[in-house]
Amino acid sequence: MHVALFVPCYIDQLFPDVAWASIELLEAHGCQVDVPDAPVCCGQPMANTGCWDDARPLARALVKNYAHFDHIVCPSGSCVSMIVNHYHDLVGHGSEYEHVARNTWELCAFLTDVLKVDQFDLSFPFRVGLHQSCHGLRELRLGSSSEVMGAEFSKARSLLEKIPDLELVPLTRQDECCGFGGTFAVSEEAVSCMMGNDRIHDHLRAGAQVLTAGDMSCLMHLEGLIRRQNIPLAVMHIAQILAGRQPDPARVSPHATP
Repeated sequence: MHVALFVPCYIDQLFPDVAWASIELLEAHGCQVDVPDAPVCCGQPMANTGCWDDARPLARALVKNYAHFDHIVCPSGSCVSMIVNHYHDLVGHGSEYEHVARNTWELCAFLTDVLKVDQFDLSFPFRVGLHQSCHGLRELRLGSSSEVMGAEFSKARSLLEKIPDLELVPLTRQDECCGFGGTFAVSEEAVSCMMGNDRIHDHLRAGAQVLTAGDMSCLMHLEGLIRRQNIPLAVMHIAQILAGRQPDPARVSPHATP
């Protein structure tokens, strides 16, 4: 299967290993992966701040550069949601955009719904806490949220459960916001940090050694709080775990218990 990997700007600049892990993961499951030489920002930071005129050229460029691919995969729920749920306000409803919107996938959704991955031949003997980002839950429906009645599910969790020696720890509030929210973390710093610390403490209470998610923007916020407080909790994108990466031993507490 021929797919294009859309690498968000903050992953490209700050967390490139997440992009490499995504490529390795997709190739390991039979995909031919292209990373187009194109702008790497979807325009979400500008759009969220009300700067629509600044976001519009980025949206148009992304649609133009990815419209000829059968599938577009991105390791970021918030960027995928921007493309599939909000680009119509920036580029209209042309055939190229309709194709891109219909065929852009968050990484975990692509692995479960398109590739239908049923096993991972790897070892990850750690206790893992799964943070489920707001965009992934509320806009992409990658998992169930507590305010909606219905059967519980999580595409990310279903993938992690396929690693035999990985132990998922139970969180008290498994679908609560981390407090990042893009520019919200700048304009409402104190509230953002308190929300982030609440999430971190929930993972620590559950005995997690590694905190993971499908959205590196959430993890960037949480890891910043973790490192500033010297908390022994490793942070990894789910693509890194599924691609066989191991956590930094210096960041993992061997004594983490519920």
